Amino acid sequence: MPIVEFQNVSRVYTGGEHTLRALDRVNLTLDSGKFIVILGPSGAGKSTLLNLLGGLDSPSEGKIIVEGRDISTLSGDELAEYRAAAVGFVFQFYNLIPTLTVAENVALVREIVPDALPVDEILGEVGLFDHRNQFPAELSGGEQQRVSIARALAKNPKILLCDEPTGALDSETGAVVLKLLLSMAKRHGKTIVIVTHNQAIAKMADVVIRVKSGKIVSREEQAEPLGVDEVEW
Repeated sequence: MPIVEFQNVSRVYTGGEHTLRALDRVNLTLDSGKFIVILGPSGAGKSTLLNLLGGLDSPSEGKIIVEGRDISTLSGDELAEYRAAAVGFVFQFYNLIPTLTVAENVALVREIVPDALPVDEILGEVGLFDHRNQFPAELSGGEQQRVSIARALAKNPKILLCDEPTGALDSETGAVVLKLLLSMAKRHGKTIVIVTHNQAIAKMADVVIRVKSGKIVSREEQAEPLGVDEVEW
């Protein structure tokens, strides 16, 4: 069942005499509960697509329907409410607040989502309960990314959006983080969308969408995606 529909969506940026069509009349459906990888080189438009879905940007043309709601027509305040309630974000460089502890970084979501999952419970699930009083600088890169995942999941969103979530990690640590991300997303029944240029990650997806020059060039459903341990990194 589709949870997301892009209907003839374009995003055009203008500056002086220059015009950049970052997305060009994209039509796309994303099904609920799937692991979806959006694959493409730098500048292909994949991050623009993710930003539009996450309510961080608005389309120049077209409609973006999420659970039957057209988010392309929302005001700034309504988009902020959408971001708070419907989507969780996991970024390449973690975006943790260095002056807050692990537990405090995750607990921040309680200020925007009243029914957030318990902090200690979610930290236990990502294996960081014993690190709850440490600061980000005291953790490894993989541990910091696990805090980022915990923070995103603590909001209990329907959709988890991940922009190169293993890009700053070595392959071994990245595989550990992906395994955790996928197992938790499935356990909590989330739709997970990963934007990446890493072909190996695509082998694990239910759906692989390839983007080039602002257009969707292919959409492939994989009946038997590989497990993290089966992928050659």
